[in-house]
Amino acid sequence: MERSYFAVVEASASGDIGVWFPDFSGCVTAGGSYSEALLNAREALQFHVDGMVEDGEAIPEPTPFENLPADRGHLAVALVSVSLQSRSKRINITMDEALLALIEARTNNVSGFLAEAARDRLASLR
Repeated sequence: MERSYFAVVEASASGDIGVWFPDFSGCVTAGGSYSEALLNAREALQFHVDGMVEDGEAIPEPTPFENLPADRGHLAVALVSVSLQSRSKRINITMDEALLALIEARTNNVSGFLAEAARDRLASLR
């Protein structure tokens, strides 16, 4: 499941573009350009949320736009999407040996590969 959160984008005195998330204390990043900062923001937010899930912490609901900080000195406010995944669960599956060998030849993380393939397939069914 994906969810979008507001990111506050600010220019720093050094010329870098900083990004922080009102809903995630301590989740900050920066970039040399607006585009780079937003790419880094998506990565930082995903890393932060994945850590929260791993630690069993609750993921907050996104703050409505109307409730964002009123300081209008910001460069911009942007929406950043993140994939919300639950904790991993071990399962037992049966698979054709030849197919498994092909997967193992391409990755050392079979579980991650299969999970990504399942997400892609589910997305194509929407």
